[in-house]
Amino acid sequence: MNFEFTEEQLMIRQAARDYAQRELIQDVIERDEKAIYPTRHIHTLAELGFLGMLVAPEYDGGGMDTVSYVLAMEEISKVDSSVGVILSVNNSLVCYGLEMYGTEAQKQEFLKPLARGDKIGAFLLSEPGAGSDASSQQTTAIDKGDHYLMNGVKNWITSGHTASIYIVIAQTDRAKGHRGINAFIVDRYAEGITLGPHENKMGMRSSDTHSVQFTDVKVPKENRIGEDGFGFKFAMKALEGGRIGIASQALGIASGAYELAVKYAKERKAFGTQIINHQAIAFKLSDMATQIEAARFLCVKAAWLKDQGQPYGVASAMAKQFTADMAMQVTTEAVQIHGGYGYVKEYHVERLMRDAKLTQIYEGTSEIQKIVISRAIAKGDI
Repeated sequence: MNFEFTEEQLMIRQAARDYAQRELIQDVIERDEKAIYPTRHIHTLAELGFLGMLVAPEYDGGGMDTVSYVLAMEEISKVDSSVGVILSVNNSLVCYGLEMYGTEAQKQEFLKPLARGDKIGAFLLSEPGAGSDASSQQTTAIDKGDHYLMNGVKNWITSGHTASIYIVIAQTDRAKGHRGINAFIVDRYAEGITLGPHENKMGMRSSDTHSVQFTDVKVPKENRIGEDGFGFKFAMKALEGGRIGIASQALGIASGAYELAVKYAKERKAFGTQIINHQAIAFKLSDMATQIEAARFLCVKAAWLKDQGQPYGVASAMAKQFTADMAMQVTTEAVQIHGGYGYVKEYHVERLMRDAKLTQIYEGTSEIQKIVISRAIAKGDI
């Protein structure tokens, strides 16, 4: 295996790093405190091509590989994982699903504006009673001949307010169980759609998260994605790629906290020397650096497998589970190294610790990833 990144991959990483360190850093604390959506930043990142990184140029995307996506996500999330999750959902879940499984007409109408960043997409799977158990969908889409009639509630929807295009997973035939589930493209402004209040979250507060209610929403027949009954498989395939995005986000959160901890440890003095010279701190940083490097290899491996057209579901589960848990550990240690300063907003690490927690929960909890991995072990795939 070649452990060197290409010149193009390094250029993409540098572009993401430059923007994050120059622009995102300026107002990240204020946006976190006041839960302000990063409108200006999303528009600029769209112009830079980061909203449709993985989409083919024929559909107005960047045509970049998944390894480049991992590198960019890490750099963005070092500073602002709220922006990171908006990019991840648009790229990994919405654009990917449409490009892989949408019709040509769907790609022309919906994928192109999403890839350009003219519109933002949201992925609506979770419900009040169906999070990790995605097969227990209660939202229904009843076939009415020339359209479907959708009713139900979706929870924890990233970009629920700002998105213009929804990908909604709904049950069309309860008797068929998960084989009666379909995926639909839904206009966010269709009659019958109402949003719940903005969720007051612990972390990633600059991304907007809402519940979405559907009341007799008409969905055109041509907006179904794939064959009848394909929805559950569609969601699982989308989530496989989505886990690479969230793993990369967790990697960025951890490496951002680590870099801040190293900087602080070289500046802060105690007992006549910089605290990095004390073994208690030096060993913490050593463990943090090793965990981050191991996580980076898992993320890049999953991305490389995807780029090679090889099965990557287990690799993405491993990357997501390990990196999310690692991010929680590393950010906690970063706060500890900062001491009292780590507990105030000015030094950023307390925000990174709050953000890290969500990576263990969304797009498949750490426990769900362990189920995916253990099943692969039982089948002899590992």
